[in-house]
Amino acid sequence: MSQPRLTVLAGPTAVGKGTVSTYIRDNYPQVWLSVSATTRPARPGELDGVHYFFVSNEEFDDLVASGQMLEWALVHGRNRYGTLRRTVDAAMADGKSVLLEIDLQGARQVKESMPEANFVFLTPPSWDEMVRRLVGRGTETEQEQQQRLETAKLELAAEPEFDHTVVNDSVQRAADELVSLMGLSPQER
Repeated sequence: MSQPRLTVLAGPTAVGKGTVSTYIRDNYPQVWLSVSATTRPARPGELDGVHYFFVSNEEFDDLVASGQMLEWALVHGRNRYGTLRRTVDAAMADGKSVLLEIDLQGARQVKESMPEANFVFLTPPSWDEMVRRLVGRGTETEQEQQQRLETAKLELAAEPEFDHTVVNDSVQRAADELVSLMGLSPQER
């Protein structure tokens, strides 16, 4: 790859974006995975600065107002997530392959400001499997699960907006395919 390229990974809730991204972080050190800022509280096992930058609503307001966010969105009507522009710019300037794992709203904002980026939609193998994953992770109330599933129906309809689609039927396979779409070689197993 002559020029580092930004790759944006998005898809519906509970499709496994975080799981695929974690696999890439753990197995592909040549990929720089952006760490988003969020106003939501940390889930068990999540570390500040590793999985997310956990910030207050006031801190997030300041980041948006000062133009420090490449993209940001209110997700499920509750919490805000966003990508710090300076971290992405610095990684690309260092020649790194950059992966943003973000929601659909954020992907659309990046497409406005960086249409040359590579946009990849992660989709579940089936609706039933996505529901099983959401319920199985046990991190949301039943009401939150229903809200996320309603949102997921809308998010799935956005697939044609993306350059590529990867089916998350196996984390390793999906990660390898995504890395290939980034112009890198998947690891030998």
